[in-house]
Amino acid sequence: MAELVEKHDALLLDLDGTVWSGGEAIPHAVEAIEASGLRAMYVTNNASRSAADVAERLRDIGLAASEEDVLTSAMAALGLAKGRLEAGDPVLVVGADSFKQLVRDAGYAVVESADDHPKVVLHGHNLETGWRELSEAALAIQRGAVYLASNLDTTLPMERGLMVGNGSMVAAVTSATGVTPEAAGKPGPAMFHQAAELAGAGSPLAVGDRLDTDIAGGVAAGMPTLHVLTGVSGPQALLEAPENQRPTYIGADLRSLGADPGELRPRPQGGFTARVDGDAVVLDGGDAGAGLLEAVRTAVSAAWDSGARVERVRAASEVAEAALEHWW
Repeated sequence: MAELVEKHDALLLDLDGTVWSGGEAIPHAVEAIEASGLRAMYVTNNASRSAADVAERLRDIGLAASEEDVLTSAMAALGLAKGRLEAGDPVLVVGADSFKQLVRDAGYAVVESADDHPKVVLHGHNLETGWRELSEAALAIQRGAVYLASNLDTTLPMERGLMVGNGSMVAAVTSATGVTPEAAGKPGPAMFHQAAELAGAGSPLAVGDRLDTDIAGGVAAGMPTLHVLTGVSGPQALLEAPENQRPTYIGADLRSLGADPGELRPRPQGGFTARVDGDAVVLDGGDAGAGLLEAVRTAVSAAWDSGARVERVRAASEVAEAALEHWW
């Protein structure tokens, strides 16, 4: 049996919800990455930690990772800023100390106030960001500073659930200024292209758990994508996904890297059949032992092929009903 990893020469892996959750390795993730034998690049929208810190955390959960294997959205945002700056130019960074140090190391002057006339405002996630920091950013932008964001994720998965993400903080500044920043992170393609270049990859696979960032970014970059059901986006999100957020493959977790790519593709399988009836997919049939994954791939393929707005799945057999118990 062919394995998915045999079709690719590198993995571009999301972190939160894909490799770890709350700092703990997601079951089977470490073993699957190591067993793949592929160069792994960890591509994260989280701009609150340095690449070195991320690599250390990856080593803590058992992965052989170095700083060179990590690309953060802060690094990508700095790449966007470089075309607008000259050495020594003032930059207002709304973000973590590691983001500020990254900017200093690149040869720019990090300032704290709009009164220092920053040429660029860089906005990344930081747990300590409050009214003062957002207001200084707003003032600087109103005075002509270019506004760039590391990412626009509205939520951030943490131990207790989905917390306020960088995109929600950016929204406050946009509301005050009327300026929407250019974003360096996912779902834009820049990080994926940069990560593939760093890995020296010609046929990378983008892997993630969130359709509107990880998968949309891979699609935008023209890369095959694997969506895993270990994080934010579940079966219902897949069912309703617009074309630019539809993954090439769907798997339960990172063990899917060792699965037959034909089985991972959205298509009728497990003895299930599906048809669209109004705003619903009617799922019927099903072999004994067929479960949620086979139901998901069958249902979403019918929904996507129909071109209709589909919002729910309805079971028409006992096997389908059992498979859909964990749909959400």
